[in-house]
Amino acid sequence: MRKILFLLSLFFLPGFSGSATNQTETNYLSLEDVVKAARENSPEAQMARHRFRGSYWQFRSFRAQYLPHLRFDATIPNLNRNISAITLPDGSDAFIRRSLATSSGNLTINQTVGLTGGQLFISSGLQRIDLIRDDKTEASYLATPINIGFSQPLFAYNPYKWERKVEPKRYKEAERKYIDDMEAISIMATNIFFDLLLAQMNIEINKVNLNSNDTLFQIAKGRYSLGRIAENELLQMELNLLNSEANYEQSLIDYEAAMFRFMSFLGIERTENIELIPPDNIHNIMVDATLAMEEAKRNRPDIIAQQRYLIEAESEVSRAKAESRMNANLFAVLGYTQSAEHFEDAYKNPLDQQQVSVGVSVPIVDWGVGKGRVKMAESNQELVQTTVNQALNDFEQEVFLKVMEFNMLENQLEIARKADLIAEKRYEVTKQRFLIGRIDIIELNMAIEEKDRAKQRYFSALRAYWRGFYEMRRLTHYDFLNDKPIDSDFEI
Repeated sequence: MRKILFLLSLFFLPGFSGSATNQTETNYLSLEDVVKAARENSPEAQMARHRFRGSYWQFRSFRAQYLPHLRFDATIPNLNRNISAITLPDGSDAFIRRSLATSSGNLTINQTVGLTGGQLFISSGLQRIDLIRDDKTEASYLATPINIGFSQPLFAYNPYKWERKVEPKRYKEAERKYIDDMEAISIMATNIFFDLLLAQMNIEINKVNLNSNDTLFQIAKGRYSLGRIAENELLQMELNLLNSEANYEQSLIDYEAAMFRFMSFLGIERTENIELIPPDNIHNIMVDATLAMEEAKRNRPDIIAQQRYLIEAESEVSRAKAESRMNANLFAVLGYTQSAEHFEDAYKNPLDQQQVSVGVSVPIVDWGVGKGRVKMAESNQELVQTTVNQALNDFEQEVFLKVMEFNMLENQLEIARKADLIAEKRYEVTKQRFLIGRIDIIELNMAIEEKDRAKQRYFSALRAYWRGFYEMRRLTHYDFLNDKPIDSDFEI
C-alpha cells in the first residue's frame, strides 16, 4: 500500500513527466524571471505605480499654479421681479413694482508672482441691465474694456516662496521612493522565490531519502532473516522509512502552501506547473564602501525627506515671525470703463478709473502669543535638526555594515557549496560501507542528516547572497553591475 501511495504522489509532482497522459506543461522560471514578473505585474508594483502617479500629478499641479490662469465668469441672465423702495425724482420714497433682468460676463487672466507672493490680474467685462416695463423695455450697458490690477502682501508670510523649495524636494523624494519600492519588490520576489525553491528542494531530498530508506529496509529484512543484524537495527530501518514517508508527505503540503503564496504575490493564477531553476552564477563584485555611502546619501528617499523636513521647519519659523509683526496689503487697479444705452456705444470714449488701497494690521498687545509661537517654531526646528543628524549617523552606520556584510556573502556561499559537495560524497561513501556491513545504522543516519543540513545551508547561503545583492541596490539606488545610478523607467 505504501508503494502505491508513493507512486501516486510521484505522478502528481510538479514537473514529473513519467506518464504520457500528463499534458500539463511545465514552466521553468529563474530568479531573474520571477523578479522581472514581480516588478511588472505584482499587486505591490501596481500600488507603487499608483502612489507615484499621485505624487506626479501633485507636482504638476504645483507647477501649474505659477502659469497664467484664464477664467470666464458669467450670469446669463438674472431675472428679478419684486416690489422695492425707490426714491422718486421729487425726493420722496415709494414702493414700486420693478422687473429687472441683469446679465454679465467677465474674462480674467490671473498670474501668481511667486517671488513676492502677490497676484497680478487682467480682466475685461460687460454688464447689461434690462428694465422691463409694460409699455417697453429699456436696456443699458456698462463695459470695462480692460482692468489691470495687482494685490501684494507687504510683510506677510510668503507660502509660494517656500513651496518652490519644498515641492521639488517632495517630488524627487517620490521618484526615489518609487525606485525604492521597486527594489523592495525585488527583495520580496527573492524571498518568495527561495521559499518555493526550498519547498521544491525538500521534495527532492525527501523523495531520494524515501527511495533510499525503502531500499535499505528491504536489504535489512534480508539480513535479519539470515541472522546477520539484530532486530533493533531492523526496527530502526523501518522507523527511518516511516519518518521518510511522513517527511515526504509534509514536503508536498509545504510545497503547495509555498506555491499559493508565490502565485498570490505575483498576482497570477496557476494554470501550469512551475519549476524553479536555482541560480548557479554570482556577480563576483566587491562593493566600495565610499561609493556606496555617496550614492546612498544622494539617492535615498529618506535622506531627501530629511532635507525637506529641515526646509519645512524653517518655513514654520518664517510663518510664526511674519504673523507676530505688522502686516500690510497693497491693492491697485488701473483700467477703463464706459456706460451707454446701446452696446456699440459702451466701448466708445472709455473713461479711466483707478483704485489704490493699503490695509495695515498692527498687533498692539497679544500678551506674548506671537513671541511664544516663534519660540515654539524655533524649538521645533532645532528638534528636527537633531533628529535629522541622528538619523544620518545611523544611516551611515547601516550602509557601512551592509557593505561589509555583502562583501563576505560570496565567500560564505562558496564555503557552503563545498560543504554541500563534501556532505553528499560522504553520504554516498557511508551508504556503500553500510551496504557491505562495515558500519552500523547510526553512522548512516548521521551521514543522511548532515547531507540534508548541508544542502539546506547551501540554499540558505544562496538566498542570503541574492537577498544581499538586491538589498545593496535598494540601500544605495546604485547598479553596481553596470556602475551607474538606478533611474526610474515609469511612464505616467
